[in-house]
Amino acid sequence: MSLPQSLRTSVTPPELELIASEQLVEIIPLVSMERTAFISGAYGPLRPPTKCKIPLWMATNLKLKKKCHIVPPDWLNVEFLQERLARETSQPEFSQLPFRFAEVAKVLLDVASDDLQNPDKLRFLLKDLREARQAKSRDGLDKLDHSELSLPNLSSMEINEIRPFFVRSMGILTQLVREPSAGLADTS
Repeated sequence: MSLPQSLRTSVTPPELELIASEQLVEIIPLVSMERTAFISGAYGPLRPPTKCKIPLWMATNLKLKKKCHIVPPDWLNVEFLQERLARETSQPEFSQLPFRFAEVAKVLLDVASDDLQNPDKLRFLLKDLREARQAKSRDGLDKLDHSELSLPNLSSMEINEIRPFFVRSMGILTQLVREPSAGLADTS
């Protein structure tokens, strides 16, 4: 989406996916390929059936051409996500997840769902996890304090979602903190 800078408050989800596409994922190549150099680095050689780590953008490209299978990351499975969802709903702090879990999961579910075990269940768990974490974010923003803010274990997508509200809120809080002291100086 191309918007003028004045209307953009944050990075768009597709832009975050593009950034996440630099993450390395493991593949099982179906074709042989020599080591290939790109701007971001050199990858390969690819020799079936030996696993290889390449960037997500390259893996999705090969997958769409039916030249590899993508090995899902350790965290993209039903058991792990169920355990994280249970933590999210039972503990006040955010559970630890990979920083770009939402973007990577979306790309893999869109492009390589046939390489994932139970992709429909994964979609539901990711949706529930996202909703639980959003509710926690909203609760945390209700308790926003000008002096300190700590939100460990937030993902890039979650930070991006709360950034516009947070920036405006901190600006208002800063003004409120400064105004009473300025008002006191005028009355002396």
